[in-house]
Amino acid sequence: QVQLVDSGGGLVQAGGSLRLSCAATTRIFSRYVMGWFRQAPGKEREFVAAINWSDGSTYYADSVKGRFTISRDNAKNTVYLQMNSLKPEDTADYYCAARNRYYGLREAVADDYDNWGQGTQVTVSS
Repeated sequence: QVQLVDSGGGLVQAGGSLRLSCAATTRIFSRYVMGWFRQAPGKEREFVAAINWSDGSTYYADSVKGRFTISRDNAKNTVYLQMNSLKPEDTADYYCAARNRYYGLREAVADDYDNWGQGTQVTVSS
């Protein structure tokens, strides 16, 4: 099991930027995939982005491509989500997730992840 701590959320105006962080309290091994998901009030949790810990390859939801960037710092066991050009529709609780690919994984499927952060709230005002 990997314990994850999300941070970095806040209130920002449309067009602004935020950087979310997800710190793992234990070492993340190379087979892990780290993902970001979000959930707006009354909506299902949706995929935002994911990164392979081993080689840094990334995956993005179409709705955030070109605006959000996921990255990792191996030494700090931390994954980041840089969010630029934020829109009101990006308002949600954002959650970091982790899964060892050895056990099977579809990067964009929330149910496939078995380690979750507590979430951090992002509010984008118009």
